[in-house]
Amino acid sequence: MTTDLPGPTQESVRPLLRPGSRVFVAGHRGLVGSALVRRLTAEGHEVLTRGRELLDLRESAPTAAYLRGIRPDAVVLAAAKVGGIMANSTCPVQFLEDNLRIQLSVIAGAHAAGTGRLLFLGSSCIYPKHAPQPIREDALLTGPLEPTNEAYALAKIAGIAQTRSYRRQYGAAYISAMPTNLYGPGDNFDLETSHVLPALIRRFHEAKRDRAPEVTLWGSGSPRREFLHVDDLAAACVRLLEVYDGDEPVNIGCGEDLTIRKLAETVREVTGYQGDITWDTSKPDGTPRKLLDVSRLLSLGFEPKIPLREGIASTYAWWLGQLPGSV
Repeated sequence: MTTDLPGPTQESVRPLLRPGSRVFVAGHRGLVGSALVRRLTAEGHEVLTRGRELLDLRESAPTAAYLRGIRPDAVVLAAAKVGGIMANSTCPVQFLEDNLRIQLSVIAGAHAAGTGRLLFLGSSCIYPKHAPQPIREDALLTGPLEPTNEAYALAKIAGIAQTRSYRRQYGAAYISAMPTNLYGPGDNFDLETSHVLPALIRRFHEAKRDRAPEVTLWGSGSPRREFLHVDDLAAACVRLLEVYDGDEPVNIGCGEDLTIRKLAETVREVTGYQGDITWDTSKPDGTPRKLLDVSRLLSLGFEPKIPLREGIASTYAWWLGQLPGSV
């Protein structure tokens, strides 16, 4: 199976995403899934969804039956158990097993239902902790993973292998993409389970509200991270579904990073907090740097549109609108 982009004649015979397709978005209520629903709907596709209260994607038989019943043209697997360093460190069994079960259930069910197109979304944490920067897709499985999210990363690596296996054994036009750190409307702001950016937004907002003199953050602030607005991710995913038919995963990011310290200072400014920032260096930093090489994505004609500060401000405004008592 070729890893190159499809040529003009290939596209006419491969089931790539076409106008007006029926697309099942698994995980439609999450940060990524809700952005995909917005983007796909805006582009004229029929979006199919099923709430968790009606369908547990960890259960293979009902998932397969549902997919056979709706027979979508494409499936986007955005459903996952996700969380930050604390959640991954304290509940590795759930991060491993829940994600494995979701992936096995949805991908196998899609194939059994005759679904021609599938996009599996992984995570940049699949790459080795000390991978050369920026991280190319071929860095996968070349070194040890970051211990704090090893279980989650292994589940996502298994999803890549499953997607690739369906391509190789059955010729399925299934692809995978590895997003960088994401944020935006629909994010999780629970301090126990959230990722770094929404956690910072909430911490600084509450410190401003409570007139706290300082905010103490985990680690040294020196690790570097890349952040992509989820609406840019959704646009990239649709582009991949339309034009990419390769065996290898595709990194999705903006190609730029910054220190956690700089990120914290930016969030402090956006929220209007006037106090100090202190760093608890007894807490873990995680991976020292994680910047994706996005040259493969850029070669497909995609570029992100939303600057980080602008995206943080709009996300903060969205979250404020979700608080009790907001109008």
